[in-house]
Amino acid sequence: MQPKRTTAKLIEGPIGNTLTKMTIAMTLGMVGMVAFNLIDTFFVGKLGTDQLAALSFTFPVVLIVNSIALGLGFGASAVISRAIGVGDHHKVQRLTTDSLLLSIIIVIGFVTLGLLTIAPLFKAMGATSKIIPYIKTYMEIWYIGMPFVVVPMVGNNAIRATGDAKTPSIIMLIAVCVNTILDPLLIFGIGPFPQLGIQGAAIATVISRFTTFSVALWVLIKREKMISFDIPRITEIINSWKQVLFIGVPIAGSRIIIPITIGIITRIVSSYGIKAVAGFGVASRIEFFSLAVVRALASVFGPFIGQNLGARKFDRVHTAIRISYRFSILWEIAILILLVSFRNTLAGFFNDDPQVISTIALYLLIVPISYSMQGIFLLSTTALNVMHKPLHAAGLTIIQMLILCIPLALLGSYLFGLTGIFAAIALSYIVSGFISRIVLFRFFNIEIK
Repeated sequence: MQPKRTTAKLIEGPIGNTLTKMTIAMTLGMVGMVAFNLIDTFFVGKLGTDQLAALSFTFPVVLIVNSIALGLGFGASAVISRAIGVGDHHKVQRLTTDSLLLSIIIVIGFVTLGLLTIAPLFKAMGATSKIIPYIKTYMEIWYIGMPFVVVPMVGNNAIRATGDAKTPSIIMLIAVCVNTILDPLLIFGIGPFPQLGIQGAAIATVISRFTTFSVALWVLIKREKMISFDIPRITEIINSWKQVLFIGVPIAGSRIIIPITIGIITRIVSSYGIKAVAGFGVASRIEFFSLAVVRALASVFGPFIGQNLGARKFDRVHTAIRISYRFSILWEIAILILLVSFRNTLAGFFNDDPQVISTIALYLLIVPISYSMQGIFLLSTTALNVMHKPLHAAGLTIIQMLILCIPLALLGSYLFGLTGIFAAIALSYIVSGFISRIVLFRFFNIEIK
């Protein structure tokens, strides 16, 4: 019996309809995963401002781990989607299998490092001795469950490379449902469950992530037949790793810059007090939610471009870029109107402290102005990665975060306080969005020559 061959699904058919259907499917999962963080934030916020601040301090570190996983995942997706476009099923299996193996090896190192550095790391970020015990309680459990975070992210990107956005979304929604059920039970000790506080939030997260780990592996092994159990030559594994890491390392490195920047911004914000940190942490999560649809589009945008580049259908790539840009601008204008109009209501949903609420509301008044251009930035860097220009994509992230955001935030804090910090974030998004568009079209024109 011949194994199932993974075919290129994205090189034919209406471009707009294809991207729309994939984005809708992906949005459900993306919104679900952002809701995952917001649900944690909501329930932990009911424990008190200190616990909410502790969760806010963990956010940049959690994002660093997610960045590594997404870097590997996007690297795998970029090369797998091109292999699918070419029609090389053996290469698809090898790249998928070896990507997962690589992710497991990397996870082991980071779990060890993370467990050894909890206290000094978060003290350096500005956490007080009163907050550190809450952070330690949460992160010790979260680090142990890290394999269940990283492996499914890589696996879901491999599935997405086939053109299937629905299954990864379902996998992510399963995790959200499990987390939503377990969070209140374990945090507050409802019924027969013990009252574990912030520790319960961490346990719920690990259990829910384990479900995604199990389902993603089942799909890759049983349904898609993208995992090979043949013993390969070591040279084949190394070759796969080189291809994935060529794209994955710059992506991971550039994405790590984002949480590092958030960590530095958190440190700047901490000079205004723990309540300001709590508010900034909530606002950051709302921002992820606000950009979820465009992030979903970027996630399916990559496989679409990869398959069509592999099949050398450049006109379809150009049209997809143009349609996606237009959508990003219009969608985020609508989000801007909603956030500005309901900023105080949203802020009060997570905490009842006036300073926390005012910080959230201030952020939502200023930063969403830039979300349209941040959407352009996300789409452009995704396209550059699939075009095998990961260093240029990484360079754009460095420009946005290190050259623009941090220096402007320091200056803004000095001149205008929290308002200046948040204005700096918005300005860095706008400027880097314009630059990314110019860079993408330059290299797209080179690609088709």
